[in-house]
Amino acid sequence: MPLPRPLHFSATGSTRMSCRAPPLTRDEVKEASKEAPLAPKLAAIRMETTKRTNRAHQPGQAVFNVILPEEIDWKPFAAFPPSARLAVVVGQPSEAGPFTIRVKVPGGVKLMPHKHSEDRVYTVISGVFYIGLGDQFDAEKLVAYPPGAVIILPSNTSHFHWAKSGEYIAQVTAIGPLGLDYVNSRDDPRKHNSR
Repeated sequence: MPLPRPLHFSATGSTRMSCRAPPLTRDEVKEASKEAPLAPKLAAIRMETTKRTNRAHQPGQAVFNVILPEEIDWKPFAAFPPSARLAVVVGQPSEAGPFTIRVKVPGGVKLMPHKHSEDRVYTVISGVFYIGLGDQFDAEKLVAYPPGAVIILPSNTSHFHWAKSGEYIAQVTAIGPLGLDYVNSRDDPRKHNSR
C-alpha cells in the first residue's frame, strides 16, 4: 500500500499537495483527523512492517554463527562418485527452504550429465570449477571458472562437471528440497551402490 503524500493544511482548512509538510499545529492535526483519519492506516502499516521484520528464522539461523573452513563436515553423498564429498553449511537441503552446501571433488573425477529440480547459485571457493551444459558429457563444452566466480544454474538444466585440473570446492546456495537426477540412469552412483 503506497503511503499518502504529505498534506499542507492552511488556516482556512484547504489542503494542497506538498513535497515537505511544515509542522502542524495541534488544531490542524485534529482537523486533519476528522477529514482523513490516518491513525488506522498508519497502525496497519506498522503491523505489516512488524510482520515482515519479525518473521521466523530458518533452521540454524536464529543466532549469530561462524563456520570456519576447518569446521566443515565433509561426508560422502550417495548421488556423487565415491571420492566426492558434500558438506551442509546452513539449512536442511532435504526440506523446503533455503540451504547452502559445499561440494568437494578430487582431481580427475567427473560428474556425468544431471539436473537439479531447484535453481542454484554456485560460488567457486577453490580450484578451477569446470561445468558444461547438455545431456551428454562433452569435454569441448566445459568452461573453466576460477575461485570467486559465481555461476547461476536454472532448475532442470542438464549439465556436467569435471575436476579436470585438480580438486575444486564449490558452494551451492538454493531453495530446497535438493534434487539430483542423472540424465542417464546408468551414470547414477545410487544405482551401483544399491546392488
